[in-house]
Amino acid sequence: MFGPQSTFVMYDEEYQRISAVIEKLLRESNSKSIFLVDKNGQLIAASGESEHLDTTSLASLTAGNIAATGGLAKLIGEKEFSILFHEGEKDNLHISIIAGRVILVVLFDQRSSLGLVRLRVKKSSEELGRIFEDLSRKSEDIKRGNDQNSPFAEITDDDIDNLFR
Repeated sequence: MFGPQSTFVMYDEEYQRISAVIEKLLRESNSKSIFLVDKNGQLIAASGESEHLDTTSLASLTAGNIAATGGLAKLIGEKEFSILFHEGEKDNLHISIIAGRVILVVLFDQRSSLGLVRLRVKKSSEELGRIFEDLSRKSEDIKRGNDQNSPFAEITDDDIDNLFR
């Protein structure tokens, strides 16, 4: 469903980029709230009206919803359902999987429309996908010790050995 990626480390630079994208999406889609949730049900970022919501429950239930519909998709021979839509009396939820690893939740009411939300989510999903690719690349570089911005980048094994002699 989400691939081999388990968890990832969020860096401030990418968090700021993510926040800018979801704030722009909030404005351009005329939505009430936007949430970005990881596959484990942890809230990554939020924008808009959320003081009246239990965001912890929203995040975990959204991840559960994606997992359940993933099971349904497999039953009918699909890889996954990448977009879910729930229509309520007053509010609607548009839920989509971004870059195979995070869930974008858009809460909107009659001030917007499903068409507008879908259009804006598509554009934002591409931007978020690029950010998560950058994040993944940065994490891999750090794991391999190739991060040139790291304060430890110029320290060699010989330096460490000399320190303990």
